[in-house]
Amino acid sequence: MTDADCLSGALQAISVSTELIEEELKPHLDTMLAALLEKKKDAAIEIAGSGILPTLAEALRSKSCLSCQVALVVAEMAREAAVREPCIEAGLVKVLVPHLSSNNQEMLLNTGRAIGRICFDSSHQQDQLVQSGVIPRLVSIIREYPENEPLVNVCLLALCNLADMDSARDALTDLDVAGILTVQLKRAPDAERRHIILEILGSLGESDTLKLQFAESGVPEALSEMIQGLQGGSDPHDLCSIKIASNLIVSLLLGDESMQKCFGEGSSLVYQDVLSWLQSHNSQLQLSGALAIANFARNDSNCVKMLDLGVVPHILTLLEQHVDEGDVSVQHAGLSALRNLAIPAANKVRMLEDGVTERIKTLLRSDMPPVQFKLLGTLRMMVDGQEEAALALGRDAVLLARVMEWCEAKDHAGVRGEASRLLAALIRHSRSPEVVHAVAKADGVRHLISMATSEHVIMQNEALVALAIASAIDIESVKDPFRQAELLPMLKKMLEDPVGAVEVKFSALGLICSLADSNVMKMELNSENMKESLSALTEHSSSKLASQATSILATLNDTS
Repeated sequence: MTDADCLSGALQAISVSTELIEEELKPHLDTMLAALLEKKKDAAIEIAGSGILPTLAEALRSKSCLSCQVALVVAEMAREAAVREPCIEAGLVKVLVPHLSSNNQEMLLNTGRAIGRICFDSSHQQDQLVQSGVIPRLVSIIREYPENEPLVNVCLLALCNLADMDSARDALTDLDVAGILTVQLKRAPDAERRHIILEILGSLGESDTLKLQFAESGVPEALSEMIQGLQGGSDPHDLCSIKIASNLIVSLLLGDESMQKCFGEGSSLVYQDVLSWLQSHNSQLQLSGALAIANFARNDSNCVKMLDLGVVPHILTLLEQHVDEGDVSVQHAGLSALRNLAIPAANKVRMLEDGVTERIKTLLRSDMPPVQFKLLGTLRMMVDGQEEAALALGRDAVLLARVMEWCEAKDHAGVRGEASRLLAALIRHSRSPEVVHAVAKADGVRHLISMATSEHVIMQNEALVALAIASAIDIESVKDPFRQAELLPMLKKMLEDPVGAVEVKFSALGLICSLADSNVMKMELNSENMKESLSALTEHSSSKLASQATSILATLNDTS
């Protein structure tokens, strides 16, 4: 009799049986299992189509001594995608789940494999599994049998498949899953196991509650230790593990509480390791290190502490390594870190004294828009409230020439916007005739006027305030660019805009007020019939706006 005949005979015998007799069923199970293990073509489909699945379900439901073998048959069948739906329809998943409470490790292994394969690509079944309480049981199995590699692997794969579900994350919040995962990470026999655990940690770490749990349970330290052990090699699997783990640490720092826990006032193992990443030859670790510093620098006290601990020179050295033909992502992340560190006023002063602006100006030659964008934002942050820094940068002809190029970046609106904002910041924070003259000479005034018509209120205000300051301290330098760019008609239109923001109108009035102090510009304002627009504003619902309009109107009417 051929193998095919043997399988057909076994299926026929089971299908005509009216009651389940274990002694009779066992040899038929042996035949089915042999066909499946030998990878006989379409064996699984033949079994599923024979009508015996309810009989297998009944054998599992009755918890007979054949349950372990039946679970193995189902597990081997379910390797074939086509039979998974019939298995679900026959109720096999439902009768398999209770066997996850077995004390028999082989039964647990077969059951776990069977359930995992049947439910692999069925979100509905996965949700049903979570509802039926499999999550605590999977965690318990790993905790009870931590050295049973095949069994642990099955449970980890199951958790990996379920970890994207909110219900699964909720079920895991009270189970100290971090503890068992870090233990398994430390004893992972190969890269494949590491990656399964890292994927679970990554999915679960999207929950803020679990982020904090992970931080409190030593997950970042375990990841950092793993990275430390894998550094220096060239194995692609190890390098992949380093990338996933370092990205995971960065993601855990996105939660405020978990970030603060990992920072540990700058004395934690995680922070010390992050500093070492900045000095690594691995560009992925450099990137993660810079992103981690940017995340740590989300509050002023951390920023001040990190400056005390000397983080800035490491970032500057890293940026300088990547100036030519460097990694754009690393440059972008490094500049983000510097920008965040420069937010506290005390830090700005210290960073300027340490020559930070001079060193990062080497990035001006970058042709990469993401780097240009971040560099401009970092320089703008550095001059915020810093008169001397704004004066130094505003007098720098090379910097201004490059900024002018970026003001006209055709393919990157973000770079254009940031370049104009830096120009405005240089004037606003320096309040220097020398800077106004330099910006005007570099043809920057027209970019500020263009910025005043931006769709973003904050940018409109920054431009209008800068133009008001410029006209107040050096009207001679700016009056011709004002005329060429038709500033006055633009201001009139701004005042008359029925849906224009009140704060923008107020900033526009500030500029008009400044212009009205110049006899030449006062005449041009009257020629433009600005009084008509101002008169309309004297009745505005904003008393502040109405008062300012009335005051300027008086100035324009004063012929003395």
